[in-house]
Amino acid sequence: MASARTRRVAAFVGGGAVIAMIGFTAGCASDSETPEETTPTTTTTTTTPPPVSPTEKAPDPDGPNIFTPPVQAPQNTVNPGRDDYGQ
Repeated sequence: MASARTRRVAAFVGGGAVIAMIGFTAGCASDSETPEETTPTTTTTTTTPPPVSPTEKAPDPDGPNIFTPPVQAPQNTVNPGRDDYGQ
């Protein structure tokens, strides 16, 4: 019998928790209407901007790339008079 009573109490407490969560969710919801904003009517005049001056042309695609540094071969690190073991 204690088992049935424990189950009923647990179900009652769980149901109360669910109802409390629903109440908190409904209470914290922001469904209120926002007031309408009135926008003042204004007239604007637009002017055309002056023509854009041409920019510099891009580098020649067939020519050297001016943004890449020149390639240099690595220096020789082995003495020609010695073998691989330094003798």
